[in-house]
Amino acid sequence: MIDFPHMIPYANPIYFIYLLIALLPMILTLLIKGKRWSWYQVLVTLLFLYMSFGGEDWKQGAALIGYVIWQTILVWFYFHYRQKKNESMVFYLAVFLALLPLVLVKVMPFVSGHASLVGFLGISYLTFKSVQIIMEMRDGSIKEYNIFRYIEFLLFFPTISSGPIDRYRRFEKDVENPPAPEKYVDFLGKGIHNFFLGFLYKFIIGYYFGQVLMPVVANMALKTGGFSWELVAYTYIYSMYLFFDFAGYSLFAVGTSYLMGYDTPINFNKPFLSWNIKEFWNRWHMTLSFWFRDYVYMRLMFTLIKKKVFKSRIVASNVGYFALFLLMGVWHGLTWYYLAYGFYHAALICLTDAWLRFKKKHKEHIPSNKFTHVFAIFLTFNAVCFSFLIFSGFLDTLFFK
Repeated sequence: MIDFPHMIPYANPIYFIYLLIALLPMILTLLIKGKRWSWYQVLVTLLFLYMSFGGEDWKQGAALIGYVIWQTILVWFYFHYRQKKNESMVFYLAVFLALLPLVLVKVMPFVSGHASLVGFLGISYLTFKSVQIIMEMRDGSIKEYNIFRYIEFLLFFPTISSGPIDRYRRFEKDVENPPAPEKYVDFLGKGIHNFFLGFLYKFIIGYYFGQVLMPVVANMALKTGGFSWELVAYTYIYSMYLFFDFAGYSLFAVGTSYLMGYDTPINFNKPFLSWNIKEFWNRWHMTLSFWFRDYVYMRLMFTLIKKKVFKSRIVASNVGYFALFLLMGVWHGLTWYYLAYGFYHAALICLTDAWLRFKKKHKEHIPSNKFTHVFAIFLTFNAVCFSFLIFSGFLDTLFFK
């Protein structure tokens, strides 16, 4: 019997050997016939879930199984309720119950000092998927509920640990309409390209910034103490590491999806070329920022405006931004630097909105050319890197430990 080693997705080059061997029958079937073997995809999914959540991490595996059962039953009950009624309190209760396992995972370490037993790698991204489905059921966008399809969407293994966060209706179309052989050739090319670029990002550039440079400058900054040029160096090195490591992972996830015939959305689109902070969030971890925008910010804004909580739409928008980014900070963890990170980005977006309104009113007096565009990119890049310094928690180590 083959004893598969425990591996975090895309963290070990050996993982890719197992991945490519497992995907080869899928690739050939799609390339020749333009079809999928559903039963084979189920077997491959179970294999890679076992590699990620089995063995020494069996507790995470048990938590994952319990979580999937909980969410499947919850969404099933809400779907059948929604066919007859649409009470707000029942909807809010369903969303709360869907979020409950994630809330316990985030709160328990803060309260008891121990990790929650219901936690597992990727619980946030599975929760976002489940909450998305409940909200779209309430909106009437999802009119059918197939338990197997729901579990297939929830446990799509290429993206299970850290996204990208797909949308159910888009995923369902891909399941029902696998690409024809001539279209799959394009998928295959993009998948291979993503793999090569992902290796460059994660295992070469990301490794150099994260494992070679970052420990050196971190030690130098700690020895120097306080604000220093070493801290400045750490800021930019950590920012580069964060981008190349996470973007590399995302390229692997999307590349694997392409090889399986799924057009999973990308997560990064040259974010360091953004000319303001709003544009940055349209390019950085895009599926997460779009999820928070669509399912938190827009719905909060609709409620605030509909109930006339604030007379000014600008005030309502600013309140919405702070609520959104503080929630994102809390999602990362209940520490001061994650909250400060959220507050900082909310303040930047509010200032950006104010500047854009001012610029629109006085556009005839404000220059707009290649120089101003490059300068805007420079300012945004530095503002983002400083936010990543806050996010890293290094300031907590430097000043408070």
